[in-house]
Amino acid sequence: MPKTAKSSTASVSQDVTFEEALKKLEAIVEEMESDELPLEDLIGHYEQGTQLAAVCQKKLAEAALKIQKLEKNAAGDLELKPFPLEEDEAAEQDSQ
Repeated sequence: MPKTAKSSTASVSQDVTFEEALKKLEAIVEEMESDELPLEDLIGHYEQGTQLAAVCQKKLAEAALKIQKLEKNAAGDLELKPFPLEEDEAAEQDSQ
């Protein structure tokens, strides 16, 4: 197996930052669009790209959990409220 294909199928570390994962993903897409890779390398790049995309999605989901939105209270003052999660909203609807 060519060296590039072997390194492409390596597992992506969950410890990479969002920016690092996105940069690697962009590089993979650029390589795949070059039309110069053999099929085996394309498959390896695809596998690594899907892993990187999953890491990016996870990092974005984690960031969404940290986001807080401003809402006006009854007195008209702005106060911080935790960002609602889809799971929390579903649980609230089930309890009603």
